[in-house]
Amino acid sequence: MYERFYQLRERPFALSPDPEYLYPSRVHQEALDYLRYGIESHAGFIVITGEIGSGKTTLLQTLLRNLDNNTSVGRIVNTMLEPRELLETIMIDFGLDPSGRSKPLMLRDLSQYLVDQRLAGRPVLLVIDEAQNLGLAALEELRMLSNLETEKSKLLQIVMVGQPDLRHKLAAPELEQLRQRITVSYHLPPLDAEETGRYINHRLRRAALGAPIEFSRATTDRIHARSRGVPRIINVICDAALLFGYAEERRIFDEPMIADVLEELETTGVLPPVRLASQAAAAAVTERPHPIAPPSPAPIESRPNVDIRVGATGAVAAAPPEASDLAERAAAEARTAALDQREQAVRQRENEIGEQRRVLAEEYRLLRANRSAPPAVPAADRQPDARAAGLGAARFETVRAEGFWSRVKRIMLGVSAS
Repeated sequence: MYERFYQLRERPFALSPDPEYLYPSRVHQEALDYLRYGIESHAGFIVITGEIGSGKTTLLQTLLRNLDNNTSVGRIVNTMLEPRELLETIMIDFGLDPSGRSKPLMLRDLSQYLVDQRLAGRPVLLVIDEAQNLGLAALEELRMLSNLETEKSKLLQIVMVGQPDLRHKLAAPELEQLRQRITVSYHLPPLDAEETGRYINHRLRRAALGAPIEFSRATTDRIHARSRGVPRIINVICDAALLFGYAEERRIFDEPMIADVLEELETTGVLPPVRLASQAAAAAVTERPHPIAPPSPAPIESRPNVDIRVGATGAVAAAPPEASDLAERAAAEARTAALDQREQAVRQRENEIGEQRRVLAEEYRLLRANRSAPPAVPAADRQPDARAAGLGAARFETVRAEGFWSRVKRIMLGVSAS
């Protein structure tokens, strides 16, 4: 809607994960290093966690897009599955047919597929998004799948991506053996204030067709304070700010305008009230998982900043559940509907303003025609047009009384006619 007004090729803050807009912040670049190292070193399990909206899925899509075509990739995004359903889903994603087969036969077919891929020189990678939804039995099923290996390496690499709850599940005593097989683990923290500003202006530059618009540091600091550095919430606020600016035909984004945007988002329920957001931020600071130091670091000179979790320790950082998780989920579900409703209202207002401009242009044309009209003719000669002239005269008197340019200003500002 506002793309043409701001000279953008597309919406820069859409909520759908787009690898093109990944900002290479320190934490995201570090997380990519973890993922790349784990895949290149043929690690058994790789675990990446982060808060809701921290950019995990975008990060994952960036990784998958940059993989060579020689890698066979299976990806699971619906993880509300029982162990057998999980196995069936894995087979379907790799192009195998599980229908009518018992579990032993499914495992045999999957094992044969992995062996065939290895003989063809094609590594096999299984990516599980939203892994925190898997039950303990399903996670144990994944551990059993990791037993498929040759004398030298695993036949299947598994990447699990999820919210901090995933670390809690992995800390359960029942999953001790699975923890021992996790060789690379990373928790994705939020952006700091400086990175928030760079993130916002990076996305604006990526979407710009001409000279990009830019948010000032004071404005981005205000957005950071409200979003706590979570990219998805940053996107919601910035998208609403662009829509708000478009409705008011403003290209400068200052703190008072952002304050109005935040008030609107809270009023419509898109964002939780400030009190709840502050409590969630405090809980995130006190409950964030601590990094784990490896007992015997491996030499990875080409991979600085990569923290390796050696499986022999069985150590996986555990974090309490994220505060206000239910409130944020409910707010997330309302965001799309609220923004759509706002866009419809702005679209309707735009149509009204367009109609007012059309009427104004016609009145202006008639006013000029009246001023340049020839002297009056006898009444008998102008009787057929008496009604039209009367209506036109009434409009001219309205325009004269109000002032043409004051009427233009009122319509451009979107003030309804009295």
